[in-house]
Amino acid sequence: MRVLIVEDEPLLAEAVRDGLRLEAISADIARDGDSALEALSVTEYDIALIDRDIPGPSGDEVARRIVASGEGPAILMLTAADRLDDKETGFELGADDYLTKPFAMRELVLRIRALARRRDRRRPPILEAAGLRVDPFRREVYRDGRYVALTRKQFAVLEVLVDAAGGVISAEELLERAWDENADPFTNAVRITVSSLRKRLGEPMLIETVPGVGYRIAVPS
Repeated sequence: MRVLIVEDEPLLAEAVRDGLRLEAISADIARDGDSALEALSVTEYDIALIDRDIPGPSGDEVARRIVASGEGPAILMLTAADRLDDKETGFELGADDYLTKPFAMRELVLRIRALARRRDRRRPPILEAAGLRVDPFRREVYRDGRYVALTRKQFAVLEVLVDAAGGVISAEELLERAWDENADPFTNAVRITVSSLRKRLGEPMLIETVPGVGYRIAVPS
C-alpha cells in the first residue's frame, strides 16, 4: 500500500511517515497543495492523508480535485478542527474519513487499512492464497498454520503479491507500491527482498519468477 501525506508541519509529517513505515505502509510527503497535486499526477496512491490547512491550494481544494478526477486515492482528512460543521464540510468535499488532531498512530493505521479495504470491496480483510494467510491489520503471516516472521519490507511485498491472486506483478510495480519516492529505480532491492522472502516462507517455494515479466504467488490450479 502507498500513502500520500499532505501536511506542512515537518515533524508531524515525518512522524506519520515513520509510523506508517513501521506498519509496512509506504508513504511520501507533500508539504503544500502544489506538491500534493504534482505527486498525485505521477504516482498511484491508495490513500491521501490531507491536512485542510496547507499552503498553496488548500487541502480542501486538493480533495476537490481528486474527487473531480473521478479516480485517485481514498481521502482521509486530518485537521485540528473538531466542530461538527467542519467535519460536515470535509465530507461534502468528498472525504472518505475524518480524523482530528491529535490522534493515536494506531487509530490512523486502522482507519487507513479500513479505507483501503473499503475502496476495493472485493478484497477480503484476510488475504489467503496457496496456504498463506496474510492479515494486514495485525501484520501477521501464516503458512499452513505456521507463523512466519517477516520484516516490514518483506511483508509489504508479500501483501502485494498475495493480493494479486496469482497475477504477475512486475519489479517496477513492486517498487512503486512497496517502497517510497526515494527508492532508486535501478536498485536491486526488489530482487533481494523477494529472495529473502522466499527463504522466510520456506519450501516448497511459493514465489515464482516469470522471466522478463515479474513475480507471482504459485496458486494451485
